[in-house]
Amino acid sequence: MKNAIFTVGHSTHSIEKFLALLTKHQITAIVDVRSSPYSRMNPQFNREPLKETLRNSGIAYVFLGKELGARSTDASCYVGGKVQYERLAKTGLFADGINRVQQGMEKYRVSLMCAEKDPLSCHRTILVTRDLVSRGISAEHILEDGTLESHTHAIERLMQQLKLPEGDMFRSRDSWVDDAYRLQGEKIAYEEAAFADDSASAEKTST
Repeated sequence: MKNAIFTVGHSTHSIEKFLALLTKHQITAIVDVRSSPYSRMNPQFNREPLKETLRNSGIAYVFLGKELGARSTDASCYVGGKVQYERLAKTGLFADGINRVQQGMEKYRVSLMCAEKDPLSCHRTILVTRDLVSRGISAEHILEDGTLESHTHAIERLMQQLKLPEGDMFRSRDSWVDDAYRLQGEKIAYEEAAFADDSASAEKTST
């Protein structure tokens, strides 16, 4: 799987289990796509100790949360206080991050890493992997139990969850897949706290 990208969520794993997942799939480099590479509940995945642990296990680490993170600092990527993945994917910074991943794949067996256990709940799948797949790269998601789920299967699972058809006589499958990405992106995209609080207050006022 030379032209393949992997993804993994650190979830609440012990560092030993996390390393076992990487070893099982011969991962030699981790690309951290968390906007903030720290976890209060799981400090073993804070940037500095994680980088050191990976290095001691012969696994390279690079932080690309600025380029490929879900919490963009670019105001043009927000509508109503919420990140719009389609806009973020068109920024120069995001393109720089994708290019660095592709360059890394020439030398390493790379896995994107974020926090969420289920790949469908994470921007690593709905935003970053989507872009890589559009460039002809195959993708595999490392699940909690150590099995692999192809990106194709993950998107089929998403469409089932969203109750979207595989296609019909009026629309192509690709069109429905685009809808699946859009709907899931709206569901999981980062929303600024102030805006979310204002929205909640407005909803309470109207009920």
